[in-house]
Amino acid sequence: MTDWSPIFISMKTASLSILVTFFLGLIVAWILIKIKNDTVKIVLDGVFTLPLVLPPTVVGFFLLYIFGVRGPIGKFFLDFFTVKIAFSWTATVIAAVVMSFPLMYRSARGAFEQVDSNLLDAGRTLGMSEWKIFWKVLFANALPGIISGGILAYARGLGEFGATAMIAGNIAGQTRTLPMAVYSEVAAGNMGEAFHYVIFIVIISFFVIFIMDYVTIRKEKQWK
Repeated sequence: MTDWSPIFISMKTASLSILVTFFLGLIVAWILIKIKNDTVKIVLDGVFTLPLVLPPTVVGFFLLYIFGVRGPIGKFFLDFFTVKIAFSWTATVIAAVVMSFPLMYRSARGAFEQVDSNLLDAGRTLGMSEWKIFWKVLFANALPGIISGGILAYARGLGEFGATAMIAGNIAGQTRTLPMAVYSEVAAGNMGEAFHYVIFIVIISFFVIFIMDYVTIRKEKQWK
Protein backbone atom coordinates (compact mmCIF):
# COMPACT_ATOMS: atom_id res chain seq x y z
CA MET A 1 0.00 0.00 0.00
CA THR A 2 1.36 3.39 -1.00
CA ASP A 3 2.49 5.67 1.81
CA TRP A 4 1.02 9.09 1.04
CA SER A 5 2.94 10.94 3.77
CA PRO A 6 5.85 11.93 1.44
CA ILE A 7 3.34 13.72 -0.80
CA PHE A 8 1.80 15.62 2.10
CA ILE A 9 5.21 16.45 3.56
CA SER A 10 6.51 17.69 0.20
CA MET A 11 3.43 19.79 -0.53
CA LYS A 12 3.50 21.30 2.96
CA THR A 13 7.23 21.99 2.72
CA ALA A 14 7.03 23.53 -0.75
CA SER A 15 4.00 25.66 0.18
CA LEU A 16 5.61 27.16 3.26
CA SER A 17 9.00 27.60 1.60
CA ILE A 18 7.53 29.50 -1.38
CA LEU A 19 5.84 31.96 0.98
CA VAL A 20 9.25 32.75 2.47
CA THR A 21 11.15 32.60 -0.81
CA PHE A 22 8.66 34.72 -2.76
CA PHE A 23 8.73 37.78 -0.52
CA LEU A 24 12.40 37.39 0.43
CA GLY A 25 13.37 37.13 -3.23
CA LEU A 26 11.36 40.23 -4.11
CA ILE A 27 12.86 42.31 -1.30
CA VAL A 28 16.44 41.23 -1.99
CA ALA A 29 16.07 41.81 -5.74
CA TRP A 30 14.60 45.26 -5.12
CA ILE A 31 17.40 46.21 -2.75
CA LEU A 32 20.09 44.94 -5.11
CA ILE A 33 18.89 46.88 -8.16
CA LYS A 34 18.99 50.06 -6.06
CA ILE A 35 22.67 49.56 -5.13
CA LYS A 36 24.91 51.83 -7.22
CA ASN A 37 28.29 50.29 -6.38
CA ASP A 38 28.98 47.64 -9.05
CA THR A 39 31.51 45.74 -6.91
CA VAL A 40 29.12 45.41 -4.01
CA LYS A 41 26.34 44.40 -6.38
CA ILE A 42 28.48 41.69 -8.01
CA VAL A 43 29.61 40.26 -4.67
CA LEU A 44 26.08 40.16 -3.24
CA ASP A 45 24.71 38.67 -6.44
CA GLY A 46 27.33 35.95 -6.24
CA VAL A 47 26.41 35.15 -2.64
CA PHE A 48 22.68 35.02 -3.37
CA THR A 49 23.14 32.91 -6.50
CA LEU A 50 25.68 30.49 -5.02
CA PRO A 51 23.17 27.79 -3.93
CA LEU A 52 22.09 27.55 -7.57
CA VAL A 53 25.54 26.49 -8.79
CA LEU A 54 26.90 24.60 -5.80
CA PRO A 55 26.18 20.86 -5.48
CA PRO A 56 23.10 20.49 -3.24
CA THR A 57 25.03 18.27 -0.85
CA VAL A 58 27.58 21.05 -0.35
CA VAL A 59 24.77 23.49 0.45
CA GLY A 60 23.37 20.87 2.81
CA PHE A 61 26.76 20.56 4.49
CA PHE A 62 26.82 24.29 5.23
CA LEU A 63 23.23 24.19 6.48
CA LEU A 64 24.03 21.27 8.76
CA TYR A 65 27.09 23.13 10.02
CA ILE A 66 24.93 26.17 10.84
CA PHE A 67 21.72 24.53 12.06
CA GLY A 68 23.14 21.33 13.52
CA VAL A 69 23.12 20.76 17.28
CA ARG A 70 26.68 22.09 17.44
CA GLY A 71 26.17 24.87 14.91
CA PRO A 72 25.75 28.49 16.00
CA ILE A 73 22.04 28.75 15.22
CA GLY A 74 21.16 25.14 15.92
CA LYS A 75 22.87 25.20 19.32
CA PHE A 76 21.19 28.50 20.21
CA PHE A 77 17.70 27.15 19.52
CA LEU A 78 18.46 23.91 21.33
CA ASP A 79 19.87 25.61 24.43
CA PHE A 80 17.33 28.42 24.80
CA PHE A 81 14.16 26.96 23.25
CA THR A 82 14.88 23.19 23.43
CA VAL A 83 14.10 23.07 19.71
CA LYS A 84 16.18 20.81 17.51
CA ILE A 85 16.25 22.12 13.95
CA ALA A 86 18.39 19.52 12.19
CA PHE A 87 16.61 16.30 11.18
CA SER A 88 13.16 17.80 11.69
CA TRP A 89 10.43 18.97 9.32
CA THR A 90 11.64 22.54 9.84
CA ALA A 91 14.95 21.49 8.29
CA THR A 92 13.16 20.41 5.10
CA VAL A 93 11.68 23.90 4.83
CA ILE A 94 15.07 25.54 5.40
CA ALA A 95 16.66 23.39 2.70
CA ALA A 96 13.83 24.16 0.26
CA VAL A 97 14.04 27.90 0.94
CA VAL A 98 17.81 28.06 0.47
CA MET A 99 17.82 25.98 -2.71
CA SER A 100 14.82 27.72 -4.33
CA PHE A 101 15.71 31.29 -3.33
CA PRO A 102 18.19 31.94 -6.19
CA LEU A 103 15.53 31.13 -8.79
CA MET A 104 13.05 33.54 -7.25
CA TYR A 105 15.65 36.22 -6.67
CA ARG A 106 17.15 36.10 -10.17
CA SER A 107 13.75 35.96 -11.87
CA ALA A 108 12.52 38.94 -9.85
CA ARG A 109 15.70 40.89 -10.46
CA GLY A 110 15.58 40.24 -14.21
CA ALA A 111 11.93 41.27 -14.33
CA PHE A 112 12.62 44.44 -12.34
CA GLU A 113 15.52 45.43 -14.57
CA GLN A 114 13.32 45.19 -17.67
CA VAL A 115 10.87 47.77 -16.34
CA ASP A 116 11.39 51.19 -17.93
CA SER A 117 13.13 53.41 -15.38
CA ASN A 118 11.18 56.38 -16.75
CA LEU A 119 8.03 54.88 -15.22
CA LEU A 120 9.69 54.88 -11.81
CA ASP A 121 10.86 58.47 -12.25
CA ALA A 122 7.35 59.48 -13.28
CA GLY A 123 6.02 58.00 -10.07
CA ARG A 124 8.53 60.01 -8.04
CA THR A 125 7.59 63.26 -9.79
CA LEU A 126 3.97 62.54 -8.84
CA GLY A 127 5.01 62.37 -5.20
CA MET A 128 4.62 58.62 -4.78
CA SER A 129 6.59 56.99 -1.97
CA GLU A 130 9.26 54.42 -2.84
CA TRP A 131 7.11 51.71 -1.30
CA LYS A 132 4.11 52.69 -3.46
CA ILE A 133 6.33 52.92 -6.55
CA PHE A 134 7.52 49.39 -5.82
CA TRP A 135 4.03 47.88 -5.62
CA LYS A 136 2.11 50.09 -8.07
CA VAL A 137 4.73 50.50 -10.78
CA LEU A 138 7.69 48.11 -10.48
CA PHE A 139 5.87 45.04 -9.19
CA ALA A 140 2.87 45.52 -11.46
CA ASN A 141 4.96 45.77 -14.63
CA ALA A 142 7.29 42.93 -13.65
CA LEU A 143 4.48 40.59 -12.57
CA PRO A 144 4.78 37.95 -15.37
CA GLY A 145 8.49 37.42 -14.65
CA ILE A 146 7.83 37.36 -10.93
CA ILE A 147 5.11 34.74 -11.34
CA SER A 148 7.41 32.59 -13.45
CA GLY A 149 10.11 32.87 -10.80
CA GLY A 150 7.66 31.91 -8.08
CA ILE A 151 6.49 28.85 -10.02
CA LEU A 152 10.07 27.74 -10.66
CA ALA A 153 10.98 28.28 -7.02
CA TYR A 154 7.97 26.23 -5.89
CA ALA A 155 8.93 23.37 -8.20
CA ARG A 156 12.53 23.54 -7.00
CA GLY A 157 11.42 23.36 -3.39
CA LEU A 158 9.13 20.44 -4.16
CA GLY A 159 11.92 18.51 -5.86
CA GLU A 160 14.76 19.31 -3.44
CA PHE A 161 16.84 16.24 -2.53
CA GLY A 162 20.53 16.77 -1.80
CA ALA A 163 20.41 19.54 0.79
CA THR A 164 17.34 17.96 2.41
CA ALA A 165 19.13 14.65 2.78
CA MET A 166 22.04 16.36 4.54
CA ILE A 167 20.16 18.55 7.02
CA ALA A 168 16.80 16.78 7.42
CA GLY A 169 17.61 13.15 6.74
CA ASN A 170 15.16 10.55 5.49
CA ILE A 171 12.83 9.95 8.44
CA ALA A 172 9.59 8.25 7.42
CA GLY A 173 6.53 10.33 8.22
CA GLN A 174 8.62 13.34 9.28
CA THR A 175 11.24 14.41 6.75
CA ARG A 176 10.78 11.92 3.91
CA THR A 177 9.80 14.10 0.97
CA LEU A 178 8.86 12.83 -2.49
CA PRO A 179 12.42 12.73 -3.89
CA MET A 180 13.60 10.98 -0.72
CA ALA A 181 10.71 8.51 -1.01
CA VAL A 182 11.65 7.68 -4.61
CA TYR A 183 15.25 7.08 -3.57
CA SER A 184 14.20 4.92 -0.59
CA GLU A 185 11.80 2.76 -2.60
CA VAL A 186 14.29 2.20 -5.41
CA ALA A 187 17.01 1.32 -2.90
CA ALA A 188 14.61 -1.20 -1.32
CA GLY A 189 13.75 -2.65 -4.72
CA ASN A 190 10.14 -1.45 -4.61
CA MET A 191 9.99 -0.10 -8.14
CA GLY A 192 6.18 -0.05 -8.21
CA GLU A 193 5.93 2.21 -5.18
CA ALA A 194 8.69 4.44 -6.56
CA PHE A 195 6.77 4.70 -9.83
CA HIS A 196 3.71 6.09 -8.00
CA TYR A 197 5.80 8.90 -6.53
CA VAL A 198 7.53 9.55 -9.83
CA ILE A 199 4.21 9.91 -11.64
CA PHE A 200 3.05 12.50 -9.12
CA ILE A 201 6.28 14.50 -9.49
CA VAL A 202 6.05 14.36 -13.30
CA ILE A 203 2.45 15.62 -13.24
CA ILE A 204 3.35 18.52 -10.95
CA SER A 205 6.41 19.39 -13.07
CA PHE A 206 4.36 19.38 -16.27
CA PHE A 207 1.75 21.58 -14.62
CA VAL A 208 4.50 24.03 -13.64
CA ILE A 209 5.77 24.20 -17.23
CA PHE A 210 2.21 24.66 -18.52
CA ILE A 211 1.53 27.58 -16.18
CA MET A 212 4.85 29.27 -17.09
CA ASP A 213 4.16 28.95 -20.83
CA TYR A 214 0.60 30.19 -20.35
CA VAL A 215 1.79 33.30 -18.50
CA THR A 216 4.45 33.97 -21.16
CA ILE A 217 2.01 33.60 -24.06
CA ARG A 218 -0.56 35.87 -22.41
CA LYS A 219 2.10 38.53 -21.88
CA GLU A 220 3.29 38.30 -25.49
CA LYS A 221 -0.30 38.74 -26.71
CA GLN A 222 -0.68 41.82 -24.54
CA TRP A 223 2.47 43.32 -26.09
CA LYS A 224 1.07 42.74 -29.58
